[in-house]
Amino acid sequence: MQKSLEKKIGTAIDGFKSSVDYVSLGNRLRAYRIGASLQAEDVAQRLGVSRAAVYRMEKGEIVKIEMLERLAQLLGTSMASLLGVEVEYYANALGLFERMRQIEQTSDRVFVHFEPVSLLLTSDSYVEYLRTMLLEAAPGQRGRAPNTKEVDEIIRILRERKQAFEVRRIHVLCLIGLRELERFLQTGLVGRVDLPAGVRAERMKAAHCEVSRIADLMESEPINVQIGLIDDPMPASTFQVFFGATHKMLAVSPFRLGELPNVSNGIATITAAPEALKMYDSLISRLWKGAYKGKTGAAHLRALLSRL
Repeated sequence: MQKSLEKKIGTAIDGFKSSVDYVSLGNRLRAYRIGASLQAEDVAQRLGVSRAAVYRMEKGEIVKIEMLERLAQLLGTSMASLLGVEVEYYANALGLFERMRQIEQTSDRVFVHFEPVSLLLTSDSYVEYLRTMLLEAAPGQRGRAPNTKEVDEIIRILRERKQAFEVRRIHVLCLIGLRELERFLQTGLVGRVDLPAGVRAERMKAAHCEVSRIADLMESEPINVQIGLIDDPMPASTFQVFFGATHKMLAVSPFRLGELPNVSNGIATITAAPEALKMYDSLISRLWKGAYKGKTGAAHLRALLSRL
């Protein structure tokens, strides 16, 4: 009987399946590392392990609890955030955008509100303008010189997100505030406002091209893109809800990629908490119900472009 019991226990242990998603854990490790502007070599040196060991951890290989604690301290986060059991916090856009890129890879739908529009729907030239805007915005931060390396890393991640969207054609439902678009058109694609008049005029023209592109998308109504124009104040924070076969997650962000961008100051969060998702589902449904859509929405944009 004793042997029989031991055999049953052994079978139960052998068949144990951990509730921890180690692949997601590895992805979060990478996102936090990138957000901390650390190379794998930096982490390896500080932890006293090999670079290969760091890469293995970022691929989801099991690590000891002690190592997770050391990683959390090094990356400026908590064990709970690394394990994904509460909320993930990101103190800069670099880590957030990397994490969003990871989640989008396994998502088939996203509901999104970003100012002025979701990066996924912008033209190919928008990212080039964005790089210039980020460099323009940087000197105003207490006189510091632009951090070109960080800006280039942000642009690299954003390019990967756009390219993945174009290849996979995931479904996007995008909510756009008309008031935010009007400000975008009047300001232009600029990182600061004290630019020469000729530059400002060229950047305003670029902004008009982006809004015209949105109008074209609303008129043509591609199968994987739905756009709703909201003639009402929009939330101060932007958000994105990701839907995949095995996940539903929410990202809330204070960072902006439109005119006068901000990628430095604020705290972004990512969570799978049912209560938060339920609230945002309700918000999205309410905003979408009252939005201008299709050709009607395109006509509103054309009128706005003509007026400005």
